[in-house]
Amino acid sequence: MLDIRRISSSRWWHKKKNWILLTIFLFLVFIRISKGSIYKDFYYFISKPFWPGQFQKEIILKSIDQESLIKLNLLKSDNNRLRKILSLQESSPDNISAAVISRKTGSWWRQILLNKGSKDGVEIGSTVVGPGGLLGRVKNTSLFTSSVTLLTSPESKVGVWVNRIQINGLLVGLGDDFPSLILYSKDADIKVGDFVSSSPASTLLPPNIPIGFVQSIDEPIKAKKIAKISLLAKPQVIDWVQILKTKI
Repeated sequence: MLDIRRISSSRWWHKKKNWILLTIFLFLVFIRISKGSIYKDFYYFISKPFWPGQFQKEIILKSIDQESLIKLNLLKSDNNRLRKILSLQESSPDNISAAVISRKTGSWWRQILLNKGSKDGVEIGSTVVGPGGLLGRVKNTSLFTSSVTLLTSPESKVGVWVNRIQINGLLVGLGDDFPSLILYSKDADIKVGDFVSSSPASTLLPPNIPIGFVQSIDEPIKAKKIAKISLLAKPQVIDWVQILKTKI
């Protein structure tokens, strides 16, 4: 009688074990299909007690105010007629403030995770700025979070404007801290210290967002000039950002 009970108990345990393994397998498949959205939302809740505090937010907002002087100068030089002809996008006043809850700023991927997602109105492609200027664009969202591809990421390519010489260029991330500015003119009179902002002709970004300064200039390659850019916004130390709501 004892042997029968042991056999019955053993069968029951093996059945239960199989169901547990099947449940775990299906859960992992679901996470894979959802591209990690469940994981990101779970991380949102467990990291919530460690988000930056209100005091830090006030300091960041003061830093943002200091950008206004640069922005005013850029707005004066902006070509309004060109923007109207091309029907370019402009910033909406109801931007979204978000905290940085995870970052990968020293790896090849170069991205940050924010505590605002689709439920807050964040959309893929939205522009993200921090103290100093442009950080990057929203790559994907979950219900509670959004991932931002930084300007330093190899996935990043944005149109920029060199204010002193009034010329457009392309800013390309290389996976390090200094993205490359490509000017499609070997005769462009670019100099170290020249200021770079988002281009008035860009269809992806609002115009006149500060980006950085020319740090060094490479030798011309064929019909191109390439320069290294030192970014104003430092994602490795920024805790609060603004997600710009834009309309095209």
